[in-house]
Formats: sequence, structure tokens, C-alpha cells
Amino acid sequence: MCGRFTLYADLPVVARFVQAPEPEFDWTPRYNIAPTQPILACRPNSQRDARELVRLRWGLVPHWAADLSAGVKAINARAETVADKPSFRAAFKARRCVIPPSGFYEWQKVGKAKQPYFIHPRAGELFAFAGLWEVWTKGGSPVESCTIITTTANDATWHPHERMPVILEPPHFAAWLDPLTPPPILHELLRPCPASRIAFHAVAPLVGNVRNDGPELRAPAADLFTA
Repeated sequence: MCGRFTLYADLPVVARFVQAPEPEFDWTPRYNIAPTQPILACRPNSQRDARELVRLRWGLVPHWAADLSAGVKAINARAETVADKPSFRAAFKARRCVIPPSGFYEWQKVGKAKQPYFIHPRAGELFAFAGLWEVWTKGGSPVESCTIITTTANDATWHPHERMPVILEPPHFAAWLDPLTPPPILHELLRPCPASRIAFHAVAPLVGNVRNDGPELRAPAADLFTA
């Protein structure tokens, strides 16, 4: 799964990466983004003739959900079932997005101990997660939310966790975002990225507390599970 991630690249860098205009709002560098918090996502604009960067609530809330709490259990969608699961199937058909992170965290559990790792691009500044977005209108004002699609881990990320986010390559953004892309092509994209794209290292347990949010969280630390 993916339960915490970072986005500390400058907003112009993010906009260029996803090939969208720079938005008018600000983005403060984040080193410990947690579920239900705002994240950045790229999607087609309302005319579907260009892309836009928007802020979405992390944790997809289906349009039929009774309240926002439904999103807490929908921060991730499994690639194997995303097209059929009621919470995600409508968004998978028509509301796909690209979520740009600088990296993400996973925890390896051995006995009662948990070691966090920071997983980041081996080259370049950003990954691109495959995501879905939805609009919930049963509250006082509409809420736009999203989820990150996960798949089986590659050889690099299997060490901390058996699953990882689907990481798209820039040449695949257009197909993923196009609502007319046939399902077989979409499913072909929902696979682990090459292990050569990934680097990771152990970090301190500070990342486990959502109140901690600074660059020190991604600094290398001693690994509990290595000699």
C-alpha cells in the first residue's frame, strides 16, 4: 500500500513534469502527507482539451457515500480489482488522474519492530502515481477526493513491502488521462515499474507521527534489520 508520501518539488517543476499550466494557488513543500490531507493531482480540464493541476482530498469518497469517512478506507485501490470494485469502478472508467510525489514511505515489519523506508526516484525529481478522482456532493459543498492505485512490488520495493503504487512514465500520461482509452490499454499500465527506477533507504521513526513534516524525515538513518 501507500500510506504516506512527499511532494517537495517547486510548483513550476511539478507543472512542467505533468505538462499542465502552473496553478494560481500555492503549494508548501510537504514531507509527510497523510490520508485525508490535500494533495496535488493532474487531470484533464473541464473542456478536456488540456490538463490542470488541482488539490484533492486523499482518500476517495464515492458519490453515493453517506459521509466523508468512507475515504479513510479508500486511500489506495488495488490494480487487480479497481475496474470492478463499487467504490472505484465509475472513476476508473472516466475520472483518472496523475498524482506527482517526490517519494513515498513504506514500513517493513519484523516481529514487533517497524522500520520505515523512504522510496524515491533513482534519477529525476518526481514519480507519477496512477490515481482516480471523484466528486462527493452530499455535504455543504462539493468535495473532490482521490485514491492511489497499487500493484505488486518490484524487486526494489519488495524489501520493505509486498505492494507499491503504480508509477507511470510521462509518455503514458496521455493514455491514462484520456477517458476514451480502452480498458485493455489501461490495465497494461497497471504494473510495477522497473526496479532500476527506484532507490530507497531507511529513515528514522519520526515519519510515523503526522505532526512531523520536515526534510529531516527523508534523511538516511540506521536500518534496524541490517547487520
